[in-house]
Amino acid sequence: MSEKKSTYLEAISQAIREEMRRDEAVFLLGEDVGAYGGAFKVSEGLLEEFGPERVIDTPMAEAAIIGSAVGAALMGMRPIAEMQFIDFITCGFDQIINMASKMYWRVGMPVPIVIRGPAGGGMKGGPFHSSSPEAWFFHTPGMKVVMPSTAYDAKGLLKAAIRDNNPVLYLEHKLLYRLPALREVLPQEDYVVPLGKAAVRREGEDMTILTYGAMVYQCLRAAHVLEEEDDLEVEVIDLRTITPLDQEMIMASVKRTNKVLIVHEDTLTGGIGAELAAMLADGLFEYLDGPITRVAAPDVPFPYAPTLEAGYLPNAEKILSAARKLAAY
Repeated sequence: MSEKKSTYLEAISQAIREEMRRDEAVFLLGEDVGAYGGAFKVSEGLLEEFGPERVIDTPMAEAAIIGSAVGAALMGMRPIAEMQFIDFITCGFDQIINMASKMYWRVGMPVPIVIRGPAGGGMKGGPFHSSSPEAWFFHTPGMKVVMPSTAYDAKGLLKAAIRDNNPVLYLEHKLLYRLPALREVLPQEDYVVPLGKAAVRREGEDMTILTYGAMVYQCLRAAHVLEEEDDLEVEVIDLRTITPLDQEMIMASVKRTNKVLIVHEDTLTGGIGAELAAMLADGLFEYLDGPITRVAAPDVPFPYAPTLEAGYLPNAEKILSAARKLAAY
């Protein structure tokens, strides 16, 4: 009998359940997380196992959800605050930026909260259900930002985030939730994936692609074509943790390949790619054999129409075009 494979979504659910069993200080709060089991069914069954004091259905008020989580963390709890869609995290921006992220600096008290929720496009959700907000929080000292791309990492990174004493923003790309290709047999034993450690998804010597989230798979598709049609070996690095960045792995790869392409789903201006480009220009200028190149979404609101969404999002074809131009430089 073959072992059961878990989806990305199931891996997240397993992590929450196992951490709630391991530590009574861990609890979940958010809109419809209890009786309904969550908008995407991540928390299905948790209310029945842990009861309404640890699986708390809240009003539709993200500021209250995050504010309550901060208060609970200061009293020794380890809350997981769910945003039903990550777009609405902006309603709790003050609580994150001025309370959670600065509290340790102000008074020396840790704020071990995880704010998690579905992010990203590709599901025809329009401008209010397709956000990639990582750059807002990447800029904020005191926050950690995570976006897994595999089921194994989804579970291990969430466990690490829950156990961390800092506020962690944990972004779940909704396009990956039930993707059949991402099903994995996960270890039976307890494990974590350390925050701040990137992963090499494909090795190569001719170019480095830096990416994360759902874009990992678009980059791998492009890298496969580059190998088959252009005889180019492209290294694809999955950042996994956006802050803190794994600078050691990033710099070592680019120093070896001498060319770098940065890909993210968020809009181009002021995105994660801009900081990566600055970091590489500062640290590795003499090693670069071509311009630091970025592929990202255009600086416009996320469109509703499926055809416009398809044109808006970065994809393998856009990555392939940029990589070929960089390779020929």
